[in-house]
Amino acid sequence: MTISQRPRPLPRPRPRPRPEFDTERKFAELLADIAQIEQVPVDSNFFDDLGADSMVMARFCARIRKRPDLPAVSMKDIYRHPTVRSLATAFRDAVPAPAPAPAPARVAVPAQRQAPAEETTPTPTPPRASSRQYVLCGALQLLIFLGYSYLAGYIANFGYDWISAGSGVGDVYLRSILFGDVSVIALCVLPIVAKWVLIGRWKPQEFRVWSLGYVRFWVVKTLVRSNPLLLLIGGRARSSTASPILNFYLRALGAKIGPGVTIFSRNFPVCTDLLTIGAGSVIRKDSFISCYRAHDGMIQTGAVTLGKDVFVGEMTVIDIDTSMGDGSQLGHASSLHRGQAVPAGESWHGSPGQRAEVDYRVVDAAPGAALRATMFGITQLLTVLVLVVPVLVGGIVLLLVGVPQLNELLNPGPLAFTTWRFYENVLLVSAVLFAAYVVVSLLFVGTVPRLLNRAIKPDTVYPLYGFHYGIHKAIARMTNIRFLVWLFGDSSYIVNYLQWVGYDLSTVVQSGSNFGTDVRHENPYLTTIGSGTMVADGLSIINADFSSTSFKVSRATVGGHSFLGNNIAYPAQSTVGDNCLLATKVMIPVGGKVREGTGLLGAPSFEIPRSVERDTRLHDITRVELRRRLKAKNRHNLVTMALYLLSRWAFFFGVLMIDSFAAVLYYGWDDIAIALAGVVSVLFSIVYWTLAERLVKRFQDLEPLYCSIHDRAFWRHERYWKVPAQAYLLILNGTPFKNLAWRLLGVKIGRRVFDDGAVLTERTLTHVGDDCTLNASTTLQCHSQEDGAFKSDHITLGARCTLAVGAFVHYGVTMADDSVLETSSFLMKGEEVPPHARWAGNPATALIDDRTRPLVKVGGAR
Repeated sequence: MTISQRPRPLPRPRPRPRPEFDTERKFAELLADIAQIEQVPVDSNFFDDLGADSMVMARFCARIRKRPDLPAVSMKDIYRHPTVRSLATAFRDAVPAPAPAPAPARVAVPAQRQAPAEETTPTPTPPRASSRQYVLCGALQLLIFLGYSYLAGYIANFGYDWISAGSGVGDVYLRSILFGDVSVIALCVLPIVAKWVLIGRWKPQEFRVWSLGYVRFWVVKTLVRSNPLLLLIGGRARSSTASPILNFYLRALGAKIGPGVTIFSRNFPVCTDLLTIGAGSVIRKDSFISCYRAHDGMIQTGAVTLGKDVFVGEMTVIDIDTSMGDGSQLGHASSLHRGQAVPAGESWHGSPGQRAEVDYRVVDAAPGAALRATMFGITQLLTVLVLVVPVLVGGIVLLLVGVPQLNELLNPGPLAFTTWRFYENVLLVSAVLFAAYVVVSLLFVGTVPRLLNRAIKPDTVYPLYGFHYGIHKAIARMTNIRFLVWLFGDSSYIVNYLQWVGYDLSTVVQSGSNFGTDVRHENPYLTTIGSGTMVADGLSIINADFSSTSFKVSRATVGGHSFLGNNIAYPAQSTVGDNCLLATKVMIPVGGKVREGTGLLGAPSFEIPRSVERDTRLHDITRVELRRRLKAKNRHNLVTMALYLLSRWAFFFGVLMIDSFAAVLYYGWDDIAIALAGVVSVLFSIVYWTLAERLVKRFQDLEPLYCSIHDRAFWRHERYWKVPAQAYLLILNGTPFKNLAWRLLGVKIGRRVFDDGAVLTERTLTHVGDDCTLNASTTLQCHSQEDGAFKSDHITLGARCTLAVGAFVHYGVTMADDSVLETSSFLMKGEEVPPHARWAGNPATALIDDRTRPLVKVGGAR
C-alpha cells in the first residue's frame, strides 16, 4: 500500500470548554459592565484590586440571578470567594448543563443556605381586605380612642374635684392615695378583663387585617402594652429591668409562666395563652416574643414554648410556632423562624438560628431567689401605690396652692384667654420648666449615678432582686436619658457628654460624628471605646449578665480605630479587637480567636474586607483641612442643637397651651374639656412634627447622596435626623392613620398598607406599594455610614410585600411584588428581590431558587 493509499487519521476532537471557564467569562463580562471597567482579570480581588463595594457586588448578584444560564450567587458567596475564578470554581457543580428540552420545574434548595425542603400543596389565599373595610376599621378605631379619652377625662375630672376638696396637705395626700391607687389598679385590671371578654383564650389562627376580628385584636394589644403599672415599675425599653410583677400580669392574661422566670424585655407578648416559659428561664431586653405576626395581609397567631432554664439573648426575635427545649440557649442578635425548634441542652445563634458551640451563661446561681423576688415585688408595688402615684396625682393640687403663677395658669377663669397675661404665664412656665429639666438632667446624670456606682464591683456575682440589683437598676435608668443622647449625638459634643456620664473613650480622635443619636448601656463606668472608633447608631452595650437568681457587671471594650454600624448588641465577652468594621445588625462573636484588622458581617458573623478604597478616598484630606472642616461642622451642629432644643420647647409650650385652653373650657365643660385636650394634643403632635420636618428639609425631598461626613450635605442630613421627632407615631401603629402620617412626611405609600411599628429613616426616599405588610421593629434605612463615607439612596417595595418582625432593609433595595423578607433578616444594600420570592437570613438570601417558584415548607430543627 502506498503512502497515498493509507487512510488519513481522524481529526483529533477539540476539547470542550470546561463549564467553570465559560462561567468565568460570563461573570467577568457582567462585572465589567456593572463596574464600568474595560476588563476584569479573573484573579483580581473584587474589593482590594478592582475597588468595588458591596453596592456594586449586590447589583452584580442581582444581574446574575436574572441569567438562567448562570448559578444564583449571594453576597455571602461574594465575600467567601472574592475573585471571578474562585467564585466560578465554587459553583462548578451548580453550572446549568445544556439540555435538549427544558426540564420541568423542580424544587431547588441550596444546601449551604437552608435545610432540605419538601413540596407542599399551595393553600388558597383568603381575599384581602377591601378599601371599605380599611376605612371602616379606621373609623371604629377612632371612635374607640375618643370613647377611651372621654372616660379618662371623666375620671380625671372626678378625681381632681374630690382631691381639691381636701382640707390641708395631709387630707390631700390621703385622698390622692385612695383615688390614685384605685385608678391605677382599675387601669391594670382593664386589659385583663378586655382580653377575656373580647378574645377569651388565644388559639392558633389567622384573620385579615382591617377586619372586625382585627379591631378586637388591636384593642386588646393596645391595652395590654399600655398598662400604667408596668410602665412605672419597668421603665423604658432603653433601661428596662426585670420584675416579678410582670410574671404575675402575664399569668393573669393566660400565659404559662414558671417560677423564677426573669423577663427584661418590655416588648410584651400579646397572644399570651400561646406562650409557655419554663422555670428559671431568662429573656434579655429588646427581644420580641409576641406570639403573633402579620403576614401578607393576615394576622397569624401561634405558640411559643420555652422549656426550663432557657436563655434568650438581647435583640432576639422568636417567631410563632417555635420551641426551645430545657436548658437551651439562643444567643444575642439571633432569631428563630417559624417551625424551628432548639433541642434540649443545645446552644444556637444566628438568623435564622443554627447550632453553635458557645455558652451564653456566664453567671453562677445564687440561693434564696424566691424570697428575694417576692419581697422585691412587694416593695415595688408599695413604692408605686404609696409614693409615686400620690405624688403624681396630688402634686398638682399642692403646686396650685404653693405657686400662684401656676394656679393662675391652671385656674384662669372663663375669659382668661382674652388677656395677654394668660399667654405670658404659659410662656413663662413652659420656659422655666423646660430649662430646669435640661439643666437638672445634665447635672444629675453625671453626679448621682457616679456615687451609686461605688456600691457595685465589677465581675462580682450579686443576688438578683437584692440591694445591689436595685443600685444597678437605678444606674441604668438614670444614665440612659434619651433626650440628652439625642441632643449631643451626631456632633463633636457627644464625646464630652459620654465622658461626663462615665464612658472611657481613651484618646479621642475627633471626627465630628463619633457617635450617633442612639447609644445605650447598662453601666457606663464599665464601658471603654477605643481611640479613633466611630459608632453609627443603635449601639447597645451589654455590661451586665444575668441568671434567674443572680447578676454581675463586667467591662465591655470596643477596640480602637474601628467602625460600628447600626443596631448592634455588643456583649462584654466580645472577641473583636482593634481596627474592625462591624456591619449593620452584625452578631458580635464571643468565642474563638480575636478578630483584628478585618470586617464582620451577618449572624453568625463572617469576615469581609475592612474597607474599600473608593470610600477611604472621600475623607482623604490634610490635617489642616480636617481641622477647618471640623470647626465648620461644630458651628453647624451648634445651630442644629439649638433647633433641637427650640423645637422641643415649642412643642412643650404648644401642649401646655392646649391644656391651658382646656382649663378655660373647664368651667361648664368639665370632663369634655379634659378629654378634648388629650385628643387635640395628639392631632397637634402630628401636625407640629410634620411641619417641623418639612421646614428642616425646606419643603424639598431628599436626594441620594454619596459624600464625606465632612461635607455640608451630610451635616444637613444629620439635622434632618435630629430635629424632627418620631415617638408620636407609636400611637398610630396598626391603624390607617399611620399611613396618613407617613404621606404627610413625604413617604410614597400605597393603599391599605398595614404598619405595626415600622421605622422609616428617610421618609421621602421610601416607596411602599399597595397592601404591603410591615411588622413591628421593621426598619427601612435609606442610608449607610462607613467610616468617613456617607451614602443614601431609595428603597422601593412593590405591592403586597411582607417585612417580618425585626427585618432590616438597607438603601438601594428593590423588592418586587408579593416578595417576603423573613424574621430578623438583613437585606443588604443594592439587592433586588424578584416577584414572589422569599428571602431570609443575615445577610438575606433566597430560600429557594427564584426561577422555579414552587411552594416549599422549611423543616424545623437542623
